[in-house]
Amino acid sequence: MAFQKAVKGTALIGGGAIATVFGLSQFSQYRNKHGTFVHAQAAEAVTVPIKNDFPTREQQILALKTTSEFDVLVIGGGATGCGCALDAVTRGLKTALLERDDFSSGTSSRSTKLIHGGVRYLQKAIMKLDFEQYKMVKEALEERANLLEIAPHLSAPLPIMLPVYKWWQLPYYWFGIKLYDIVAGSQCLKSSYVLSKSRALELFPMLRKDELVGAIVYYDGQHNDARMNLAIALTAARYGAATANYTEVLRLLKTTDPASGKQRVCGVRCRDVLTGQEFDVKAKCVINATGPFTDSVRKMDDQEVPNICQPSAGVHIVMPGYYSPDNMGLLDPATSDGRVIFFLPWEKMTIAGTTDSPTDVTSHPIPTEEDINFILNEVRNYLSVDVEVRRGDVLAAWSGIRPLVTDPNSKDTQSISRNHVVTISDSGLVTIAGGKWTTYRAMAQDTIDAAIQAHDLKAGSSKTVGLQLQGAEDWSPTLYIRLVQDYGLESEVAQHLASTYGDKAFEVAKIAQVTGKRWPIVGKRLVSEFPYIEAEVVYGVKEYARTAVDMISRRTRLAFLNVQAAEEALPRIVDIMAKELNWSEQKKKEEFEAAKKFLYYEMGYKVKSDQLADSSEISLGPSDIERYKKRFHMFDKDKKGFITILDVQRVLESISVQIAENTLHDILNEVDLNKNGQVELNEFLQLMSAIQKGHVSGSRLAVLMKTAEENLRQRGVISVDRSGGGL
Repeated sequence: MAFQKAVKGTALIGGGAIATVFGLSQFSQYRNKHGTFVHAQAAEAVTVPIKNDFPTREQQILALKTTSEFDVLVIGGGATGCGCALDAVTRGLKTALLERDDFSSGTSSRSTKLIHGGVRYLQKAIMKLDFEQYKMVKEALEERANLLEIAPHLSAPLPIMLPVYKWWQLPYYWFGIKLYDIVAGSQCLKSSYVLSKSRALELFPMLRKDELVGAIVYYDGQHNDARMNLAIALTAARYGAATANYTEVLRLLKTTDPASGKQRVCGVRCRDVLTGQEFDVKAKCVINATGPFTDSVRKMDDQEVPNICQPSAGVHIVMPGYYSPDNMGLLDPATSDGRVIFFLPWEKMTIAGTTDSPTDVTSHPIPTEEDINFILNEVRNYLSVDVEVRRGDVLAAWSGIRPLVTDPNSKDTQSISRNHVVTISDSGLVTIAGGKWTTYRAMAQDTIDAAIQAHDLKAGSSKTVGLQLQGAEDWSPTLYIRLVQDYGLESEVAQHLASTYGDKAFEVAKIAQVTGKRWPIVGKRLVSEFPYIEAEVVYGVKEYARTAVDMISRRTRLAFLNVQAAEEALPRIVDIMAKELNWSEQKKKEEFEAAKKFLYYEMGYKVKSDQLADSSEISLGPSDIERYKKRFHMFDKDKKGFITILDVQRVLESISVQIAENTLHDILNEVDLNKNGQVELNEFLQLMSAIQKGHVSGSRLAVLMKTAEENLRQRGVISVDRSGGGL
């Protein structure tokens, strides 16, 4: 009864306010300038022919070297840069794009994976009567609808629950969320709704029950960000853009304008990072779309130019899938320090984030323990006491740098909107800065519009609204069934391929290796608990992957889902890439070490060692210490004070269990803190102490030794599969 009264009160309180804001919205005449998202119309509007396939990287480099002059040259292979290239090339402009690392290697692959208008930005727009913020939300909601239309295989609507723990918050939050629906208008994905306490717990059983009043559910979009970025780049390449990753811009080229006598940017001097070869690329217009590195490129043009970007770091963590329902996210609208935390299902795992703090610009941002623990503490506030939120359940962690546009005098990055700005320097360098993932297409359109006007380029209007991206054309929700039926793939693998490659999944399936089993017929997995298969590595090389890091982080998403699984898959990935790219043994070793370093520092693997090291004070009771010592000495028969692979093999042989030597090496290496090839008693006790405190979970050595102890009595089977593989 109280719940019904609150909902009725919500309607009364929010109704008048919504009507007022809706009236203002109508009065503003802020129309949907992009029209209806009909991909057939977009396809008809584009007169540039599209190729069935995209050129090889070698062909792209050759095009960059041999083309006398491009109309547009884009620096930066993130979402915005690739969006600019696609927008320009589909208008008929001769287009080039250079990225010094890999496509989506920076901020664009390290997002919250949401396609959204920004609930918190709408709140700020209303509270501060900020019409610019309102327009940004309106535009983002329009772009959200477009993105879900043009890449349905990589994106989908996601319901997000906002739990309410105080009665007065119900009308307050309901008003805000309902307003979000109204601003979206006809592009509202699904209407938001209110849930009773019992219904909220039914849909999200992990939720904290104490004092729960009810919940509000609204809809936003979710996507595979790195693959979406790559789809934009590949689509641009198919339309004829000369796109090249691992091509670094060294400096801007300038010429003197005979009419004005001013220096004008006319191209770049660049270097193929893979070969070291340098060459010039000439262009009528150069666009700076380098995200956090915006100011460094602007200073290539003018050393005295003031900074317009204030970088902000956002950390995310990934936890096992059982922390959230399969198809329901969670929004914490007011964390302990006023930030917003999302808790979302993603790729059958759970992603939580983000933080927001000023940072220095770097190509290799590292997640901090402080940020990871902040997120964990906020998650604990919303989950049931029955769910133990353990530090050891963090499977991966990463930091992304947001390129926020700011006033140089501003100190608080949280108050900065992610509105984008397009600037043109005196020498003609076009810079696009700020914005957000969701609005990449609108940002690109505004940028190319400005470039055409500033450089007098001959081109029509943007053609990218409704223009389908790579893999979308013949995709359908049931496409994976054909993959299972026609090729004999596992259902899980087929669903993964369909949702990653769209209609191009058949190309991956065609090159999948025969397993030699009754089922599945084809598709050898890279690692047992994830649906990535070896054929994806071969196909990834075709998609311009040139390093092992490209493969584990952006062609597949293993590094973002479970760093231990990514490390386990590395040897096979390196072997396959070596065959495709003719790597020497030395090159293979370098790639393997570079990928391990990436996992260690940038994806949170380092925290695992830190967690064990930080547990140096062994907080075990006397009985526990005695019990674990007995277990250890069962392996250390010679009382050496340490165990090696040989000791473990001896015990396993005594109970008729065989485990590959390289697997045993990996298992011991997870615990071997000083990396001397052996696990000492103190290291083992530190491990068990860390497990008890929840700092470490899924230790294969701990599971193996415990199971071996039991098997010596009962002679059962030992499993050494990772149980979560937490950091």
